[in-house]
This record gives sequence, C-alpha cells and structure tokens, in this order.
Amino acid sequence: MMKKQQLTIALSKGRILEETLPLLEAANIIPAENIFKSRKLIFDTNHDNIKFVVIRATDVPTYVEYGGADMGIAGKDVLMEHGGKGLYEQLDLEIAKCKLMVAGLTGAAPVEGRMRIATKFVNIARQYFAQQGCQVDLVKLYGAMELAPIMGLADRIVDIVDTGNTLRANGLEPMDFIANISSRLVVGEPAMKMKYRQIQPIIDMMSDAVVKRREG
Repeated sequence: MMKKQQLTIALSKGRILEETLPLLEAANIIPAENIFKSRKLIFDTNHDNIKFVVIRATDVPTYVEYGGADMGIAGKDVLMEHGGKGLYEQLDLEIAKCKLMVAGLTGAAPVEGRMRIATKFVNIARQYFAQQGCQVDLVKLYGAMELAPIMGLADRIVDIVDTGNTLRANGLEPMDFIANISSRLVVGEPAMKMKYRQIQPIIDMMSDAVVKRREG
C-alpha cells in the first residue's frame, strides 16, 4: 500500500477560521487540539499525514504559491489582491460573505480630476479605477480606513463592507460595488500535480458540506 504524502493546509486566522473548521470536520479533518486556546501555529489533525498551519489571511496565498502549504483557505479579496499566481481556486466555501466597495463621505460631491484613494487593496483599487477610466493616487493603509476621508487624507476608500454599520457610524456611505467576497479553497500548482489523488477527495467532501449547509 502506497504511503500517503504529507499535506499541509493553511488556514486564515479570525472569523474565517471559525467558519472553516466545521467544513473541514465534514471532510473528516479535525484538529487534534483546540486551535483557539493554543498559541501554536502548526496543528496536528486526526490524520498522521495532514497538518494545519494557522496564519494571517493575507499570507495564505503566498504560502500556497511557494509550496509552504499545499492547500489554503482565504477570502476572495485576499486572492484578488495577491493576483492568484500559482494557485488553483477550487471551491467557493460560501462563508465570511461581504462586499468590496468604494465608499466616501455621505453626500460627497463627485471629485474633479485625480482622486486620492485610501485602501489596503492597492492592486484591486488600481485595476478597478483603471477600468473605470479614472486617474487615482493610492494611499496604502492597514486599518481604520473610515478615518481617511474624515481627516482629509483621501477622497474615497476601497474596503470590505459587511453590514455597513461602521461606515454609517463614521459618516460614510458605500458608493460603488467592486466584488462579492467569500472564502475560497485554493490549491497550489505543484500540489495539484503531485498530490491530486489525496487532495481531490478533500475538495469533494468539503463541496458536499457546502451544499448541505446551503440547503439547510
């Protein structure tokens, strides 16, 4: 009997992780200990050959692209910003749903000439505004985007919008829709070629779990 190859699955920290673990459990991949109560970054599972690595969401595509992990789970926003190089997007997990939007101060007048955009999604923003035929200057921020228009740092922001409550609380409103966001399962190109026979059943079982949850 052929020995199973080692598989490493990169998981995004935070809200995505909480919603990911039940889907992995449906595929019979269960962490050997409580991830939320540990400071460890690498976790054994109920399979000798499968490990989880828990990292920042923005690092998941890089780990998978360069073979640090064979598979990974990350938001579509992170994958779009990364560019998707070296990755196969296999499955929409339909979790952590939100929208990527352009937002600005409520009732703000249209901007004449170049706009200044604050965002952590600089690649997405550059591409989006180029498609709109708008000339923009991009300001990279890592958090509290809503402050940028209030403080005069930017005309607009590009950010994730869930309920829109944070925007409203800070006197902003969503203006233009860029993309629907949810978490996706990605596989690295080398892993897809070398470990396909192990990876495909996991994808199939997780896909079944997504369908079952959708159907309630």
